[in-house]
Amino acid sequence: MKKPFRVCATFAFALTSIALAQPPVSTGTAAAAAPKADAGPISFEVATIKHAIPLQEQALSGKMHIGVNIDKQQADIGGMSVQDLLTIAFKVKPHQVVGPDWLPVDRFDILAKMPQGATQDDLDRLMQSLLAERFGLKFHHEQREVPIYALVVGKGGIKMKEAEPVKPADAEGDAKEPDAPKKDEKGVMTFGSGDQKMTMRQTGEGRMEMRTGKNGNVKMVMEDGHMVMKMDRMTTEALAAAMSRFVDKPIIDMTELKGEYQMTLELTMEDMMNAARAQGMQIPTPPPGTPGAPAGGASDPSGGSIFNTVQKLGLKLEARKSPIDTIVIDRIEKTPTEN
Repeated sequence: MKKPFRVCATFAFALTSIALAQPPVSTGTAAAAAPKADAGPISFEVATIKHAIPLQEQALSGKMHIGVNIDKQQADIGGMSVQDLLTIAFKVKPHQVVGPDWLPVDRFDILAKMPQGATQDDLDRLMQSLLAERFGLKFHHEQREVPIYALVVGKGGIKMKEAEPVKPADAEGDAKEPDAPKKDEKGVMTFGSGDQKMTMRQTGEGRMEMRTGKNGNVKMVMEDGHMVMKMDRMTTEALAAAMSRFVDKPIIDMTELKGEYQMTLELTMEDMMNAARAQGMQIPTPPPGTPGAPAGGASDPSGGSIFNTVQKLGLKLEARKSPIDTIVIDRIEKTPTEN
């Protein structure tokens, strides 16, 4: 795999890995999901937990193991941080979890046998039990008013085109498409499954195309020190979740737009590197003056380039305060109990 593709793949992976782990949640005040009315505790019959290969090693090797894959009664959960597991367990976004600094850093592979009759719909309760039994999780809910950025429509209206209607083949992901990658094809990485499946393919020097179950085709190219990502289809809720990793406050979608749109995002190398570091990738800070080095020797927590990118879509980020239902971690062990 050529070096430009490795660099693009590494940072694209950093941009999308949380989205792979994150189940759909409500917008607005981002309330945590309430427990099912008649559902009691439910646990995996057996679960093996081990530390995952570091993200940067996975990305650079081209062998990815990340996401949730449930096949009949077996759950294969790859490369998930404890924060990812908490977002699955409580159906919340990462900014709704308050706990130790290491939560998004340490990552694990989990292979578990689901109890008879359990389905993917039970994954949240199964994960809650796993975290309590193996990581000693204790928590409580709090309603906190916190600073946020509200994603709203700009004064001039949106500047995005609506996505093309989904074709039958697209609805099932890329597995049945004529140009689907062959097994072990060079320059191709595939990870996840179902609507979380992602396939990344090198299409030229410094260029890459990514196919996702949710967002269709994503074309990426490095231009003037920026990663330009052109997406076939994306919701404003997904945009808010992705952009939250590049600014100093969570972004909440308040556009009230329900459709899917074609979007072009421009991210600096500094943005990409900071997002990768936040997810536990061990990326050294480049010397001043080189691509990815912080401007003026320091990182800009406000994510100025993100504001420009959002503005080009006809959207706007407004600083506000909003009540958010928060999962506060009272106790959790960094190392799970033995298998």
